Amino acid sequence: MRFSTRGAVDPFIVMDVMEAARLKELAGGDVIHMEVGQPATPAPRLAREALVAAMEREALGYTVALGLPALRARISRLYRDWYGLDVAPERIVVTSGSSAGFLLAFLALFDAGDRVAIGDPGYPSYRNILRGLDLEPVSIATEASTRFQPAPVHLENTDLQGLLVASPANPTGTMLGRAELQALSDACRRADIAFISDEIYHGIQFDGRRPVTALEVTDEVFVINSFSKYFSMTGWRIGWMVVPESHVRMVERLAQNFFICAPHASQVAALGALDAAEECEAHLAVYAKNREILLNELPAAGFTRLAPCDGAFYLYADLSELTDDSQAFTAAMLAEAGVAATPGLDFDPVRGNRTMRFSFARSTADMVEAARRLKTWMAGR
Repeated sequence: MRFSTRGAVDPFIVMDVMEAARLKELAGGDVIHMEVGQPATPAPRLAREALVAAMEREALGYTVALGLPALRARISRLYRDWYGLDVAPERIVVTSGSSAGFLLAFLALFDAGDRVAIGDPGYPSYRNILRGLDLEPVSIATEASTRFQPAPVHLENTDLQGLLVASPANPTGTMLGRAELQALSDACRRADIAFISDEIYHGIQFDGRRPVTALEVTDEVFVINSFSKYFSMTGWRIGWMVVPESHVRMVERLAQNFFICAPHASQVAALGALDAAEECEAHLAVYAKNREILLNELPAAGFTRLAPCDGAFYLYADLSELTDDSQAFTAAMLAEAGVAATPGLDFDPVRGNRTMRFSFARSTADMVEAARRLKTWMAGR
């Protein structure tokens, strides 16, 4: 049987770490999960109640490709509530998670062979989806000087058709402010570069900082968001996009053919989740406490070089003084300390052998225990 070259993408290493942790637990081991960006909490109560009621009331068949009109209207209201923006519901596309949003955005904006810039370290599926579509990911080796974010200087003298940014970012948790987003948007406009903004961690921020949506500086942007993180709905596979009016019909045609629609049941639950602010803010308070614990305890364990964490629920650690093989390091940490984390090679194929990511999305008790285990393990190395 034939193999396609497009299918020859790199593995999503965090999923391999999850499987190794599962096997350890299956053998009777105890694991603190800090590898995956997944809240330990279920979907909000209002989301679950909305779905139960809908299942008794209707068949939950296909919806229109762009999503339930009521959900698109409610997401529009979210932009007024969070950012003071009037975003027309007609520009909002409900998707099967943010992953489908990236696929639709790339298909709508680029042709085979086009070059799309992404920051390293960054979410690994960006480059793998691009490669699977015969697009060329162009890595920007970001540094602490730009808070591990792309900057206009990175776009100079380059042949690019697209730029994808994330704020708050995975794995570093750093955010782009209004001025930085404006500068990137302006640079993209001057160079005819399509601009895509990943905003799936909006709502999860610390120290009084407010995430800025790219829609505050331009309408010429594809914004991708999700119910996975702030709303604790990872497995429901439900997200959304905001696209320029000029691209709505193209995205609709693509969605019709690739997905028909996002899962109806998940759309109903998402509509309920949008009214669950009190519960979601309680989760945010837990993440803030977890972050505080780890910022105090990880340096005491020996992880002294951590990227700024403005938002999301990750701490990205520089291991240069500890190892030059992050995969072996994290494998040993799982086997010997029972703490699962993700090697940096997932996020930066060139420099990630000297970095790793901790997720603090689980319970505070887990974070306290993880810190204790890591101190003991590092002391014995």
